[in-house]
Amino acid sequence: MGARLRGRRAAAVGALTVGALVAAGAVGSTAEARPRPVDLQILSFNDFHGHLAPPGGGDGRLPGQASTDFYGGAAYLASTLQTLRTGKKNTLTVAAGDLIGASPVVSGLFHDEPAVEALDALGLDVSSVGNHEFDEGAGELLRMQYGGCHPTGCFDEDGYSGADFSWLAANVTWKDGVRAPRPVRDYGSWFRRSTGRTVLPPTWVTEVDDIKVGFIGMTLESTPELVAQAGIKDLDFRDEVVTANLAAKDLRRRGVEAIVVLVHEGGLPPAGAAYNFPCTGATGPTAISGPIVSIAQNLSPSIDMVVSGHTHQPYTCSIPDPAGKARSVTSAMAYGRLVTETNLQLDRRTKDVVRSSVTAVNRPVQNASAAGPVGTPDPAVQAIVTKWTALSAPLANRAVGTFQGPGDITRSITRNTESALGDLIADAQLDRTAPNGAQIALMNPGGVRADLTFASSPAGEGPGVVTYGEAFAVQPFANTLVTMTLTGAQVKTVLEQQWAVRSGVESFLHLGISDGLTFSYSPSAPLGSRILADTLKLDGVLIDPAASYRVTVNSFLADGGDSFVELRNGTARTGGGVDLDELINYLGANPGLVAPTPNRATNADLPAAP
Repeated sequence: MGARLRGRRAAAVGALTVGALVAAGAVGSTAEARPRPVDLQILSFNDFHGHLAPPGGGDGRLPGQASTDFYGGAAYLASTLQTLRTGKKNTLTVAAGDLIGASPVVSGLFHDEPAVEALDALGLDVSSVGNHEFDEGAGELLRMQYGGCHPTGCFDEDGYSGADFSWLAANVTWKDGVRAPRPVRDYGSWFRRSTGRTVLPPTWVTEVDDIKVGFIGMTLESTPELVAQAGIKDLDFRDEVVTANLAAKDLRRRGVEAIVVLVHEGGLPPAGAAYNFPCTGATGPTAISGPIVSIAQNLSPSIDMVVSGHTHQPYTCSIPDPAGKARSVTSAMAYGRLVTETNLQLDRRTKDVVRSSVTAVNRPVQNASAAGPVGTPDPAVQAIVTKWTALSAPLANRAVGTFQGPGDITRSITRNTESALGDLIADAQLDRTAPNGAQIALMNPGGVRADLTFASSPAGEGPGVVTYGEAFAVQPFANTLVTMTLTGAQVKTVLEQQWAVRSGVESFLHLGISDGLTFSYSPSAPLGSRILADTLKLDGVLIDPAASYRVTVNSFLADGGDSFVELRNGTARTGGGVDLDELINYLGANPGLVAPTPNRATNADLPAAP
């Protein structure tokens, strides 16, 4: 897809200006006026996750904004982009991955073809892949890019022609000897010799007023920890810095000096930071943490700016490159709630970005407010949303269960605390796999994608009624359940692996815990020794390290996802149903369900509750 660059500079304008100055005696005969730089606007977002409709509840808010203001939705994102483009001669729209996958039912039910249709309509030029682009495997990602009906059939009478924008995957290569499901294009012989055959193009180049601008797209190296193994077994995921520096070298060999990295990896601003958090480095009160800091500090100085994602956090940073020069690093939260507007200048002589000209601001995409008017949804994109909403409605609006309120059943957005919804899903999985002998069930927090809201949705199902669409939003991955045998010692090891070094940084992913399993933990203890063995109990009885227990997890965890690698060693595996189906069956069998209290795990370092 070509860049949206409006207008062209008249030929030889700079030369005429110099000539006029010389004739007027304003400059000497050997002097040369500096050519006027080229202005370029880059609009970016990330982690759209197929959110065609405005996200509800906490997912529709921005940090620090009024609780009655809501943001996001594809049609509002489109109109915000169009407003920001107004008056700009040269503008590009880019993204940093996870555009699809973990999507609400309106898009997810149709394998995210609706999301791609909306992204095409709102004018996206190029994006990196993210980990969720691989949720259904490499073959499905190639279908999303190049077109063709899903193996289950066509969802639209016109078929599916693929994305108009380009997905980039510089650090994702086919393993040696693997035959790709589609012909592998030669994306550059020098880069290919250095890395291998990339699953999608590594770079994308466009011209802005006769100056080449190159984009490098990558997902995080640890994608295999976040995606079911079956779909990516033929792929290698390479180091982000090494790959980007090789790709930048390749671009410069091709005459490209202005270089932007789109990387699906991110950072974490301090708690309570505003959506325009202006971080200036990796230390001090204005710092962010997380993998993006090290990546940004080590990317080649030839790379001029970084658009990031993955952590669903907002920031507009300036982090020095290895040469000590300030470089813009941004992220626009998730679900289309923000757009990062970056304005910069390109030097006509060097063909490079003028670093001192780069400014970045996160712009809100507001769709509702109790206090006053908001933006108008783009009619073309709204028509797409309306079409797919109508197609999904018969299934999406079907009631599948009820629960008692008045509060929502919530997940852990930060994923490092026990949640009522995580525990509820574990209870459902334990119940539904009881015929497999299950005694314990564990749920990964990253697989819980939305809260169950007590208030009635626009479908009008009533308070406390759970629709298929709401359940789908909670568990959209279609993982199967697996019951396996673990020793008590292995159960403790799995729980210890809630703390692990992920993407180069230690993190805590608090598992959802089924009823009957209880334990205390000490975060201050050494890694690998944080579960207090004398508190680890099942139905009040200490877990015996030598005894065998039947444990249910989803197929993602069973493959060792999220660094829970001990689960790969489970034996006597018995397959179960699809996680979403089993959650729906559990809800249907337990009308008026009461949410569990998330107190099955206790932090021993905190004072006991009074």
